[in-house]
Amino acid sequence: MSRDFAVSPSPTVELAIDGSSSVFPVHRIYCVGRNYADHVREMGSDPRSEPPIFFSKPADALVPSGTDVRYPPRTQNLHHEIELVVALGRGGRDVPAAVAPALVFGYAVGNDLTRRDLQAAAKKAGQPWDVAKGFDASAPVSRLRRVEETGQLSQGRIWLEVNGVLRQQADIADMIWSVPEIIAELSAYFELRPGDLIFTGTPAGVGALLPGDRVRGGVDGVGTLEHGVVAP
Repeated sequence: MSRDFAVSPSPTVELAIDGSSSVFPVHRIYCVGRNYADHVREMGSDPRSEPPIFFSKPADALVPSGTDVRYPPRTQNLHHEIELVVALGRGGRDVPAAVAPALVFGYAVGNDLTRRDLQAAAKKAGQPWDVAKGFDASAPVSRLRRVEETGQLSQGRIWLEVNGVLRQQADIADMIWSVPEIIAELSAYFELRPGDLIFTGTPAGVGALLPGDRVRGGVDGVGTLEHGVVAP
């Protein structure tokens, strides 16, 4: 018997899988803040002085690679943050770091778009970052590659260009907290589920985007993310 919904339900958020007709259903999007030492310093903090900082974006903030992103309202300082994204195929709670790699379904490339001015104001007032991080279309993500193709990633170049000019470049080996450590720590706060995505943090070089900009970034062995920024 069909269910009688009071309003039309939102569609499932899906991420394309490279080389497959199957799609990855997205459950939640978790994000890690301050996970590259150079970026931590450029934001005025001390690397590894505290446990990972977690925040989240709504699943429907995801937009696929190749999609133009409208410049969001209520900001004058939209920033790019290129990141390795981990997709979970299994869930769990209080997962040991040694077991965490078994949860990984695959990897993608993401851009954690940020209303930097609103984030700075929230930090100063001791308020949450939701409006700075979780706005519409704030999570462009590339096609997903299965871990059987990439292997468990612990190193590889991560980079981002704006209009062909290199802005961010590092190696994921420079992450303060590794992928297994991130999964283990996150699972102490939340029961992780199949379909969860984890943005693992951005290296130094974050900067402003403007309408008309073209963004291209990638992670070696994973793929490339591309999107434009268009006027509101």
